[in-house]
Parts: sequence; C-alpha cells; structure tokens
Amino acid sequence: MTFNRKNFLLQSKVAEDLYRVVEHLPIEDFHCHLSPQEIFEDKPFENAVQVWLGGDHYKWRLMRANGVSERLITGDATPEEKFEAWAKTLAKAFGNPLYHWSHLELKQVFGIDDYVTPDNWKEIYDRMNQTIAEEQLSPRKLIKRANVEFIGTTDNPLDSLEWHQKIAEDTAFDTVVAPTFRPDEA
Repeated sequence: MTFNRKNFLLQSKVAEDLYRVVEHLPIEDFHCHLSPQEIFEDKPFENAVQVWLGGDHYKWRLMRANGVSERLITGDATPEEKFEAWAKTLAKAFGNPLYHWSHLELKQVFGIDDYVTPDNWKEIYDRMNQTIAEEQLSPRKLIKRANVEFIGTTDNPLDSLEWHQKIAEDTAFDTVVAPTFRPDEA
C-alpha cells in the first residue's frame, strides 16, 4: 500500500484548487528543530536516523509512550535498532499527526510512497540511506529543496547568537535564520 500525498487532507475541489495556487510559495518555518550551528556547518547527514529522528523530541515522546527503551531512542543502540523501534512505534500511531507527517517527509524528501511497517522498515531504511549518500543530503540542501525562505530556530534565551550571525554573514545562503524564544531551560 502506498501513501497518496497529492490530495492528502484536501476533501473538496475548492480545497484542491486553493492548495494548487499556493503549493509553490516559499515556506516560513517559525518552529525549526535544526540548530543554527547545524545549519551553518551544513555537514552531510550520515544515516536515516540522524536526519529523521535525531533531535526530534516529538518522535522520541511517541516512542517513550509506546514503551520503547531509552537505549533505542537517545541511547547507544545502533541506527538500525533505533529505526526499527521507530517503525514499530509508527505502525501503532495511525491518527497521530506524527504518522502522517512522517509519511509526508518520506514522500517529499526521499520519494518513498510506501508506509513504514515492522515488516518493511529495513527496506525503507536502506532506501533512505541510499538517497542520503547519493545526494549528500545536508541541512542546507533540505532547506533549499523545501523552498524555505525563513527559519525561526528554537532557542534558549541564554543561547549565544554566534551561529545566527555567521549564517547572516554567509551570502551564499539565501534563507533568513532568526532566533525564537523557547524558555524551556531558563
């Protein structure tokens, strides 16, 4: 079974027409989980877990709620073990926005239409890793591919603005990256 993204959540002709008018407009991302340092350094991702699960506390929370061991979330498990644990969690999450977001990400970033299941996770993992390696996917490549015009990073009020400044001075990068106030640790 495949994931049909074309008209996802569009339940009328009017909705489809409105979406088609705006679908190519740039994205204004006011809540980005990439750190400004990651954006500036633009290091290619090493594997599917790093790009898809690394730092995503929403996915981690769902895994914890599913009873997944912390070792398989933020611990020392292998990337394959972590991905398998995520696939098993995701299979139980139909109806949760993360289920739909994750499959939209698979389609948009990796061109994968298949649903992730406990039976096909390894194939999906390998296909994602192949794309990461072939395209040398990095934060800036993903930002450019998604047509992101503005990013608001989620920052502690005590964070240095060093990386934001470096990004602002980089004339080769067109996306505006600004800090946003996230006082979780303050």
